[in-house]
Amino acid sequence: MNAPFSCCRGWSFVLLTLALGSLPMRAAETKPVELRTDPIKTMVGRLELEPYKATIKGLTQFGDRRQGTARNRAALDWIEAKLKSYGYTNTTRMKYEYFPTDPRRPSGPVTSGAPDAAQGGGRYRGFRAKTGVNQDPNSQPDEKLRALNSQPGDIGPREQVYCTKIGTTHPEEMYIVGAHFDGHGYGEAANDDGSGTAIVMELARIYMSPDVKTERSIRFVLWNNEETGLNGARAYVAQRAALQGQEAPAGSGLYPEPKWLGMIQHDMMLFDHGAPRADGTVAKDQRPEADVNIEFQSTAKFSEGAQKLAWFFHAANEAYATDYPAAVGPHMTNTDSTPFMDLVPAISLRENERGREIGAGWDPHWHQPTDMFATFSDSDFRLGLNAAQTTLGALGRLTGATLTK
Repeated sequence: MNAPFSCCRGWSFVLLTLALGSLPMRAAETKPVELRTDPIKTMVGRLELEPYKATIKGLTQFGDRRQGTARNRAALDWIEAKLKSYGYTNTTRMKYEYFPTDPRRPSGPVTSGAPDAAQGGGRYRGFRAKTGVNQDPNSQPDEKLRALNSQPGDIGPREQVYCTKIGTTHPEEMYIVGAHFDGHGYGEAANDDGSGTAIVMELARIYMSPDVKTERSIRFVLWNNEETGLNGARAYVAQRAALQGQEAPAGSGLYPEPKWLGMIQHDMMLFDHGAPRADGTVAKDQRPEADVNIEFQSTAKFSEGAQKLAWFFHAANEAYATDYPAAVGPHMTNTDSTPFMDLVPAISLRENERGREIGAGWDPHWHQPTDMFATFSDSDFRLGLNAAQTTLGALGRLTGATLTK
């Protein structure tokens, strides 16, 4: 249907208008996207399935990338080199220390039970399958991968990396876009969270295209130590929250830590095959009603702004995602947006509801040896690509993205 306000497009525009309240936007963005040339659509078109898959595949060469190991550090080197190759001369390594409170758990939790409602997750419905973290290296049948993943994690110094697309009009304000590159379970951590890391890297690549300009800044962050309790994201907040909006040196027009306008996390993006059956098994194929889950935390101090941001992303999904719709939910938990949620509007994008569905066994590959690139089909990878389209489109509108050619 070519009419400017078909049912879906009209609803998308209504959601977009409702979301405008506290989100910085250009005045022109209040116009229906159909009534003007849309450079963001051109940018979204530069996201392609094969490059996205290739980035995930590149990450899997380092196995599960468990924090505190040589393979984790090698993955960080690879990510940093990629970001620099895109043209980010401001690529920065952030250092922090990791010393777990429980000395019996130097490499992360021994088990990973599902979060309860008090932690922000939803109440379970229907059948549940067993979940947890695989701790047996011999459960990985691939001998080369088993050997690669053999080194246990240690404690001590840690590093993570970020780069920044600097805004032309408001460099002192930014959106943070993140994913964690560490994993565990003796697989390849292709989905958790190679799929999210690849989204952030692909977005960084496209936003650094020579013809792309944004009015506001965007910081792309690849967190470490998510699997041990969001330690990398927590360290970032502890080190950098107080630096927001400070020009350094004074009069330079440079802002090492622009003011945070919102935080968007990507964590497990590929697998939406439906609920477990009575016998605990999950369907082989991506379900027809698969969607991109956009979550905010209703109990957070910035829940109102986060909800508006979530619905804004929902509208961007309507406008730009090619295959899969989005769903908005009020339970955001156990991911790197959590340390930000009482300081700034924060949301997460993922394959299923984190607390109610992933914790109930909807993804049997979660923290398992089967979390490997070969496990997933193009339909799975396309779900992740649709999440990337959603975020790229929303960021374009939020930051005033334009094309100079």
